[in-house]
Amino acid sequence: MSRILIVEDEVNLVRGLRFNFEAEGHEVATVENGEDALSLITRQPQDFDVVVLDVMLPGRDGFSVATELRRRRIFVPVLMLTARGRPEDVLKGFEAGADDYLPKPFELTILLARLRSLLRRTEWMKAAGAAAATGAEAASQASASDVISIAGKKVDFTRLELHAGTEVIRLTLMEAELLSYLVRNAGRPISRKEILDQVWGLREDTDTRAIDNFVVRLRRYLEDDPSAPRYLLTVRGVGYRFAPDGE
Repeated sequence: MSRILIVEDEVNLVRGLRFNFEAEGHEVATVENGEDALSLITRQPQDFDVVVLDVMLPGRDGFSVATELRRRRIFVPVLMLTARGRPEDVLKGFEAGADDYLPKPFELTILLARLRSLLRRTEWMKAAGAAAATGAEAASQASASDVISIAGKKVDFTRLELHAGTEVIRLTLMEAELLSYLVRNAGRPISRKEILDQVWGLREDTDTRAIDNFVVRLRRYLEDDPSAPRYLLTVRGVGYRFAPDGE
């Protein structure tokens, strides 16, 4: 049984979500504001498998809650719900650390499908972690494309982790998907428009500056000198290119 936390102040919506989540066999807890959500999750970070988080909350909004969770290195999957469906807001949610984003009004079937997807990914990550702990099974859990080495650092796309010596950096789903796409297309210039469409499924008229912010973060994780990158290269007037051997 999975445990879901709903952070939402619309009473009728909470009732509907609780009813449908429990009908799916999940255990549900609810809070009405961001401060209570942070307090509950921080006290019991292992108790929840997914947080369904509204953006427009009294007091602290959902963006702030997601940002603070990630700052505290709490990586429970977050599905954001909001009446604000602009692509810029979607990207803001992902930059805050959300794993998925659904604008209101939404179809219940779509919400449940997104929820199942996040729960499956949580189970995969737990399985990968258990395999890594046993050592012998680790190789069978991840293919060569799931774990790569860049600049002496190991990126594990299954577990959304980057290992740099003894330091482990948790990647957001958006960061991992962007890096994975660049790696799969190594050597080829990738336009910002292609990233929006092929990686994140957003419209071409979305502000592409958010992509630049993601690349800046990835460079901080990967490059020895982020101000003079050797692996995540800028292609002027186009976008970015991944150089597997460094330049």
